[in-house]
Amino acid sequence: MGKEKIDSLAFVKQQEEEKKAAPKTAADITLTKALTYDQHTLAESYPYGKKTRVFQMDKIKEKLAWVENFQRVKNNYAVLQNYKNKNGEAPLVKDYHRNAYKRVSDTLGTERYQSVPLYHFGETKTPTLYGRDGSLVKLLSTDTLPMVKISGISLDGEWEVPKRYVKAIGDTVTFHKVIIVDVTNQNIMTVERQRDSEWLIRSMNPATSGRHHPPYAQETPLGAFVLQEKKSKMYYYRDGTTTIEGFAPYANRFTNGAYVHGVPVNNPKGAIKEFSWSLGTTPRSHMCVRNASSHAKHIYDWTKSLNALVIVID
Repeated sequence: MGKEKIDSLAFVKQQEEEKKAAPKTAADITLTKALTYDQHTLAESYPYGKKTRVFQMDKIKEKLAWVENFQRVKNNYAVLQNYKNKNGEAPLVKDYHRNAYKRVSDTLGTERYQSVPLYHFGETKTPTLYGRDGSLVKLLSTDTLPMVKISGISLDGEWEVPKRYVKAIGDTVTFHKVIIVDVTNQNIMTVERQRDSEWLIRSMNPATSGRHHPPYAQETPLGAFVLQEKKSKMYYYRDGTTTIEGFAPYANRFTNGAYVHGVPVNNPKGAIKEFSWSLGTTPRSHMCVRNASSHAKHIYDWTKSLNALVIVID
């Protein structure tokens, strides 16, 4: 074999290696429709009143490229947790203000309630920011230390966090199932990784996200969260009381009190309702993402807690 041919083969091999090492982009991701849930299915583009709504495929591919990129190396994963302040109310951050709900929030607008304090390395007297419950992070230290060192995946930066707010989930978990919630178009898509850069669309459905209506209703927060908990029936209170008003079936909690769930039933002993005319219209919930009840069950059965992601886009 001549020297020129050897050099040419070496050049091609080098290009292939560089391509493999380069971060993936939306252009690298393929999405193929292979529905495992086919009820109430929406088209990729569909009419809504006098407008047109869509599934934002380019933005979805960007998020899936991000999911692939952070999993290209082995990570020791953890989840930030403080549902209903069960791990203790986070201390006040250095710079805070009271938001539209008259609750304390940091400079990025993340509320103190149900959040986790984030400290700069070596500055552990007062936190700088709050991390949302359900945020995915990498462990940079053992999780047995009083202050655990983490690197954000769902959030930016490296931080120290009191260990009671950090739940380690190990280095063998893979995030190959993702639920995409679009609060602009009020729809939801479930996708599953088939192989490198190839994802299958499992469902495309209408949804209803959280609305801005203080003090009880809040918008569904944007970002990426770990699906943390499942309830076959999630009971809820009447606003401002401790009286159980009803339940939502097949609830999948991903951050704070936000669940992906079926149609609410305003009767604790009522029967499950399959569909509501309001799905896919305008934000109406308290923070949760409402679906057809059979679609919520599809997600409930299809995913495992701490092994799937919910990504909320606008």
